[in-house]
Amino acid sequence: MTPPPEAPSALPPRGAAADGPAKPDPWRLLGHADRLDSTSLSRLKWRCRRGLLENDLFIERFFRHHEETITTRQAAGLQALMDLSDNDLLDLLLARREPEGETRRPEVLEVLSLLRRQPPSTT
Repeated sequence: MTPPPEAPSALPPRGAAADGPAKPDPWRLLGHADRLDSTSLSRLKWRCRRGLLENDLFIERFFRHHEETITTRQAAGLQALMDLSDNDLLDLLLARREPEGETRRPEVLEVLSLLRRQPPSTT
């Protein structure tokens, strides 16, 4: 017995029109082809929850300022930082030390500089 055929999707593939040729992806045209989709961003935010309030404050500020523009490269750097213990992460965030070994990668250094950056004063 053969399985029933899959029902066709009601939505055309991303970048394709239902009644015509595929349209260019607007994110790619804007240079944002590597931006995170909303599901990946939600998962990343969940992964970034920490046990130390101090770490959470840095991470919340990062997402508040960069959520709309975070790239997959930055997400990879953030994931690498989340693999650290809370105390090691806090040492990096407070610039008590710099990343070493496998953690010293360009994407980690980029995200770490964004996490450390103080927001402009609004006084």
